[in-house]
Amino acid sequence: MIQVLSGVWALLLGVVLIMLGNGMHFTLIGLRGGIEGFSAGELAVVTSGYFAGFLAGARVSPIMIRRVGHVRVFAALGSFMSAGLIAFPLVTEPWIWTILRVLIGFCMSGIYVTAESWLNDASTNENRGKVLAAYMIAQTLGIIGAQALLTLGDAASSALFIGASIFVSISFAPILLSVSPVPAAEVARPMPLRTLFNSSPLGTVGIFFLGSVYATQSGMGAVFGSQIALSAAQISLFVAMLFAGALVLQYPIGWLSDRMDRRRLIFGAAALGFVCCGLAWMAGDNLWALMAAAFFAGGVTTPLYALFLAYTNDSLPAEDMPAASGGLVLTFGIGAILGPLATGWAMQSLGPYAFWLVLGGTFGVIALYALYRMTQRAAAPVSETESYLGVLPSASPVAVEAAGVWAAEQAEERKAAEDTA
Repeated sequence: MIQVLSGVWALLLGVVLIMLGNGMHFTLIGLRGGIEGFSAGELAVVTSGYFAGFLAGARVSPIMIRRVGHVRVFAALGSFMSAGLIAFPLVTEPWIWTILRVLIGFCMSGIYVTAESWLNDASTNENRGKVLAAYMIAQTLGIIGAQALLTLGDAASSALFIGASIFVSISFAPILLSVSPVPAAEVARPMPLRTLFNSSPLGTVGIFFLGSVYATQSGMGAVFGSQIALSAAQISLFVAMLFAGALVLQYPIGWLSDRMDRRRLIFGAAALGFVCCGLAWMAGDNLWALMAAAFFAGGVTTPLYALFLAYTNDSLPAEDMPAASGGLVLTFGIGAILGPLATGWAMQSLGPYAFWLVLGGTFGVIALYALYRMTQRAAAPVSETESYLGVLPSASPVAVEAAGVWAAEQAEERKAAEDTA
């Protein structure tokens, strides 16, 4: 593993720094929005703006890279993102914040595409799985670390926004000074949604609703904390627990994924999320109950994303996997745009604890649909399924496609080994 990391450590360091800045800004929106008196509905629109920009960036940035190259795109998008972070405290209006969030989401998506293209190019078939796993760990640690940094300043001032901008700015140095230009990023055209649904109804429907869950957790979690009068430190811990759970549960769920019917595991993970959200709703403002619920509800979200990707690939030939990955990323993005809007409306109409009702209800829909699909199609033999690889919901189509290729290669090697045994 040390030998693998020696070739990509600069990229991973840059990713950690970027995630420190981006993770700080996600929570800061909820903290500062509460201070400014923004409603849950207004902050929901602001939250959705990021995912709309992210979805657009995933399609546009590969075209930009082909025209002017990785280095220029990375530097330009990073500069715009850094400027956008500083601009938030200058004009505290919801519609301005929404525009800034669209801009930052677009830039962040392009940064992911560029960094993941470099990372994929630096990997080989033998080490790609380890490199992608290290990349996902770096992202998660950056987000968790960002929450700790928020306790060092006051969200009512500009200092934390400036700090987030600084982290993004200095993240360019280790990346741009250590990598060389690579071939232009190629992202497959997304598979039409009808074709994707016909191939894997559970994968398509499940990942749409999971997009709603992920965007609600990452974007509205701080809004919920602010509205129930948690302190800034408690809100930071709450958001950190959402991602810490994913870091802990990813491996055991991944291990089970390669050894049982994935639909049963999807049902179990979604049911656990449903139960945790219900318990959190009943617990009210009990701090430790909220933290435990965040740990497990957030902990099953990221593994579910990887499960849906792997399950969909199980139904497809290898040549269709890149297009299916693009379709799943698109479907997830649409759900991520709509989820915070539904949650914001519910919180504004029913009170802040509707945050748990929407999350729990969405988990419940995923669980019930998985249960229904188990009655419609026989389970694929475990020996014929693709390998599981933990991919974060924030990854661009580049990483998702690379993970799919790696999973297919691993499955082929495993099958060949069994045939010769």
